[in-house]
Amino acid sequence: MAAHPTQDPQARDDNDTRPDAALESWLRTRHSCRAFLPAPVPRPTIERILTLAQRTASWCNCQPWQVAITEGAGTERLRAALQARAEQAAVTPGFTPDFPFPREYRDEYLARRRESGFQLYGAVGVARGDREAYRRQEMRNFQLFDAPHVAIITTDEALGEYGAMDCGGYVANFLLAAQANGVATVAQASLAMYPEVLRDVLGIGAGRRVVCGISFGYADAAHPANSYRTNRADLPESVAWVTA
Repeated sequence: MAAHPTQDPQARDDNDTRPDAALESWLRTRHSCRAFLPAPVPRPTIERILTLAQRTASWCNCQPWQVAITEGAGTERLRAALQARAEQAAVTPGFTPDFPFPREYRDEYLARRRESGFQLYGAVGVARGDREAYRRQEMRNFQLFDAPHVAIITTDEALGEYGAMDCGGYVANFLLAAQANGVATVAQASLAMYPEVLRDVLGIGAGRRVVCGISFGYADAAHPANSYRTNRADLPESVAWVTA
């Protein structure tokens, strides 16, 4: 006999599954892919991902996100333009994103950022203090980690931070929808460093603000950059119960 909908999922028979089992699987297996295979994702699969992500909740149902997606020669043109701009920045530092980057990382946020960086550098064989190797790995961002596609997420400039917040929800759902369809992803704030490049190559209008990019495709499972997984804080580090 099937369990009643209000029954504790943990009390079900061993042969049953929790109602959120698929979601848990996607959340646990999704990771930031930093090495892709060249094979493109079929258009129907991309459209399925977009259809699912479009169900994202938003402030007053504004749905402020617009998405520019590259494939084929479009990806190569954007990849080349971003690499050229990033190489120029090595000589003349500076960038102006549409939304300010974090002022600083403090306390546990700094510790988590460092841990994530050390995991990546350790996986790809970058020794601590090797600035040239750091730079080469940084440039992989602007090579889109060899992904065949990138999605650039923008919001209407008049919606400000609330539009960006809604786009954050869209990005999270895009990542999960991709995972559910066997597609690997990496969300990249680094691509928002050079919004002028994105506007020029992708024809993004002046009234749009760049939130981030998502490179996606099929993971190169054999690449060392995909060999590790980041940690998550325990609930007491993030959650406070107010009972009175």
